[in-house]
Order: sequence, then C-alpha cells, then structure tokens
Amino acid sequence: MTASEGRFGPFFARWCGWVLVFAAVMTPLLGWLGPLGFAPLMAIVGLLTLPAFEVREADRPAAIALLVTVLWAASSMIWSPFQPDVIWSGTAAKLAAQGLLYWAAWCAVRRADPAILRQALWVFLAGMSLLSAVVIFEAATGARLYQAVRAAIGDPIRPDLAVKNVAQGVFVLAVLWAPAALAAIRLGWWQLAVLLAAAVAAGSIGLAADAPIIALAAGVTAAAAVWRWPLGAPRVMAAGAAVFFLAAPLIVWGLQQSGLYARLQAAVSLSWSMRMDYWSYALGWIGDKPFRGWGLDASRMFGPGIRLHPHNGALQIWLELGLIGAAAAAVFWASLFHRLERRAPDPGAMAGAAAAVAYLTFAAVSFGVWQEWWLALGALAVVASLGAQRLAAGAGAPAASSVRAKASTYPHLSE
Repeated sequence: MTASEGRFGPFFARWCGWVLVFAAVMTPLLGWLGPLGFAPLMAIVGLLTLPAFEVREADRPAAIALLVTVLWAASSMIWSPFQPDVIWSGTAAKLAAQGLLYWAAWCAVRRADPAILRQALWVFLAGMSLLSAVVIFEAATGARLYQAVRAAIGDPIRPDLAVKNVAQGVFVLAVLWAPAALAAIRLGWWQLAVLLAAAVAAGSIGLAADAPIIALAAGVTAAAAVWRWPLGAPRVMAAGAAVFFLAAPLIVWGLQQSGLYARLQAAVSLSWSMRMDYWSYALGWIGDKPFRGWGLDASRMFGPGIRLHPHNGALQIWLELGLIGAAAAAVFWASLFHRLERRAPDPGAMAGAAAAVAYLTFAAVSFGVWQEWWLALGALAVVASLGAQRLAAGAGAPAASSVRAKASTYPHLSE
C-alpha cells in the first residue's frame, strides 16, 4: 500500500472515479463543439482530485523536467520582449497551475475505484464512438450538423469556418483514438476501434485537415513497432523524441545547406510552405540567443516572419527557452517513452506509444507549445491511457510489468 492509499479511504477512490466519469461525459462534446474547453475541463478535474497528487520514484524524471521547464519559463519573462498585462494571467503562471492540476488528474486515475473507473471508460468509449460517427457525417456533408446547431442558438457561421472548427475535432480524435481503442478492446467492442480510426481518416480527408491522417499513420506505426519490439521500440522512440527537441535547429540548418529544404518548399502546398518559412525565420533568431532563448512567448513578437508561433514545438522551445528548455523537453519525452518498455507485447504500451507519437506529430507541424487546450488534451490522453491500462488489471495493477517496474509503479502513458 502506498502512502496515498493509507491517507485516503474508499470514499475518495469513489470520488475520483465519478470525477473521471464527468470528464468522460464532457470529452466528446468539447471535441466537437469547442476544444478550447479542454483547458477548464482538465483544470476542474485536477482541482477536484488535488489530494491525489503525488510523485512516485518512477515519476521523478518527468516531474523534474516539468519543474525545470516551468521555473526556466518564468525566469525568462525577465528578458522576453512579450510581457502580459498582469503576471498571473501570463503563460508562466498558467503553466505552473496546469502542471499541478494535470498531474493531480493523472494521479486520480491511480486512486479511482476500479468499478467506477470501468463505468468512466464505458462512457468515454461511447462518447468517442459517437464523436467518430459525427465527424464522419460532418466530413460527408460539409459540417452541416455543426452549422445547424450554431443557427439554432442564434449564432450562424459561414460554411468554410464551420468546416475549420469541426476539423479541430479530428485532431482530438487523432490523439485520443488509441486509448479509446484500447478501452474498446478491453470492454469487448473491438469493432469500435476500427470506427475510431476510420473517423480520423475520413475527417482528415473530408474536412481538409492533412495533419491528423499523418498522425494516425505515425501512431499506428508506433503501436505496431511496440508490439513487435516491446523493449527496443520504446527506447528508439525515446531517443527519437530527444533528438527532435535537441537537434531540430541543426536538422533545419542541414537541410537548408544541402539545398533539399528549398526544393521541398517549392514542391509542397501553400500551407506547408508557410510553415517552412516560419521555421527558417525561427532558425535565424535561435542563432542569436541559443543558450537562454528570447524568453517565454517571444514568438508572438516576431511577426510578420512568424505568426504567433513557429508551428514546430521543438523550434518554439529553442526560440523562447533556448538550450535549457530544449533539454528539459527532451528529458520529459524520453522519460515517457522509457516508461513504455516491456519484456512482452502489451496493448497498453501500444496505446501509449500511439497517443504520444500522434501528439508529437502535431507538435512538429501544427499547434503552439503553450496553447492551453492543447496541453490539456495531452493530459487527457495520459489520463485516458492510464484508465484503459487499469481496466485490464482489474484492481489497478499494470497489465504488464515495466522492465524496471516496482510494485507501485505505473507506466506514464500506457496505463
């Protein structure tokens, strides 16, 4: 029994379970109607389960990396050209709160009553399946259902903007489909796993969002690799994540020097060409302050060369937090993949790898690192993966032992 289990009784375990049921109910609604709502949702979940917060021995590398990131980000506000109106509304304060609350939400899954957790996963699976069906319908009709809802509440929207808004739900599905698919398999409805993947593909094509189908392919590949090489594949992914964050500027520079970068930029679509422009501008500014970076949220001040952020997480961290921030991000992600190492194939590790790789795929080409809803969605993916893993264990133990696991250790993303 862990210290936390000794402090809290059955009531708190049931409480955590019902809070997770609430999160499961809200997830598909927010995924379709307003992904920005994931930030307050996960904040509420973390606040309601804050007593569950704990850092176990196996959690320490990720926890230390997060702490370093938050402290360095807050310190960098001293020299950042972007200054919030009030400090407590700035990104640094939000990162500190998010780190605490989202970690508590993850710990709540460890503490949740198994029977209620099973109900939460049923709700999560049903909701994600319904969201998948809605996304397929919207992809086939040009988001007509979304437009009808907006018109019904007296807030009509242009068809092109409706398609753009609904497409955000495809990004949500692409990150959450793997833990939802694992829940489907555990609960005996493996057919719904096919529906989830099909919705990502259909939504990506029908709603003109190319990144989700790339993330889906990358996630499926990662899951297959972890099944085939349960020990080696997570290690390779950990190394790959570290290289992504540490060597991103060098990779862009090398491609530019070889001439391949210019040829690729000339061959891709306008949206991808604009991304590559942002990366080129970011590389130049990174070279001016490679160690400490320009400061938190400095990307906002580099227009028109960069609009809001470079659309590449690694380059944004280098640009704003420099080498120290990049190293912290590398340690964090490498530790997550390290927690997926197994001696035998484990569906939980597969789901964790797929979710992590999908999230990193988007981080490489789409969203800003500090976007609140995006960080919240990542936390939700961890919570969902942990819940699906616990479902397989009945009483809450991992389905398969980690290579260096102790009795109280839970793999971070695969559970």
